[in-house]
Amino acid sequence: MSKECFKLHEIFSGLNKFNFPFDENKIPLNGIYVLFQKNELAHGVNRIVRIGTHTGKDQLRSRLKQHFINENKNRSIFRKNIGRALLNKNKDKFLEQWEIDLTTKEAKDKYSRLIDFNKLKEVEKEVTKYLQDNFSFVVFRVDDMKKRLELESKIISTVSLCKECSPSKNWLGLFSPKDKIRESGLWLVNELNKEPLNENEVEALKKLL
Repeated sequence: MSKECFKLHEIFSGLNKFNFPFDENKIPLNGIYVLFQKNELAHGVNRIVRIGTHTGKDQLRSRLKQHFINENKNRSIFRKNIGRALLNKNKDKFLEQWEIDLTTKEAKDKYSRLIDFNKLKEVEKEVTKYLQDNFSFVVFRVDDMKKRLELESKIISTVSLCKECSPSKNWLGLFSPKDKIRESGLWLVNELNKEPLNENEVEALKKLL
């Protein structure tokens, strides 16, 4: 996968990069985002550390705001994983509370009494700052949901299966309690070892962009 992964890094590095704060009007309504992290390098450019998309119609901008702006880790697994790594790195026992999902009314009724909400707010702000300071991304338009999900999966597998992409010794993800994040070097646990892009598909993607 090294050859295809090299080409993906080359292709995505050539696209218009967004940093926070970003102009959402320049982002398509539907598509795929590719994230890079400061001080992470691969194939001579910034290393891809996460690939993602959305299922709802016209929700790409909203999805990116859930990651970078909205302080609710239960709506962004990416935020939750960053928080997990930050807390684990600091050996902070709040990690147990961070794992609790309060999305449903049932969960709120059952677990709210266990949560230190002042600490929760503090950690959410720390996650926001870390994300806004350390990540950039590119996006490309894909309107069809089935195509988006297929491409997302194949791009993830292409990068995760590459033997030349590895995190730096200082990568925050190495403190993740999730084995798959530490081992893959990506802020992901799904689609890591499925069907990758072949050479023709990489060329087709290049033409699409």
